[in-house]
Amino acid sequence: MTDDRCDHEHGARPLTLSSDGVLERGAAMLRAMGDPSRLRLLERLSAGGAHCVSELADAAGVGMSTVSQRLRLLRDAHLVRRRREGKHVYYELADDHVGELVRAALDHAAEGSHA
Repeated sequence: MTDDRCDHEHGARPLTLSSDGVLERGAAMLRAMGDPSRLRLLERLSAGGAHCVSELADAAGVGMSTVSQRLRLLRDAHLVRRRREGKHVYYELADDHVGELVRAALDHAAEGSHA
């Protein structure tokens, strides 16, 4: 039988854990990002700035209602925001953290298999 105890001194640096509310919101964000089509939308917004629904639908090769549903879910998770200019509604990442999160996830996935 192996001993899985660690050798460092416990209590040397207190660990601050997130509140239940923060964990729930974080999990909801990750669930929203967990679909390849929604992640692709986030990647497109990360690389190209704000886009209207018709541009995103054309780029994805799907209908505007499909893209609108995906964007609604991402908006509900506070990953994207929208702004209206005349008759058009433009979507963009909610903030720089979302872009960093998307890039980190994709970079990590691109590294291949991990031990």
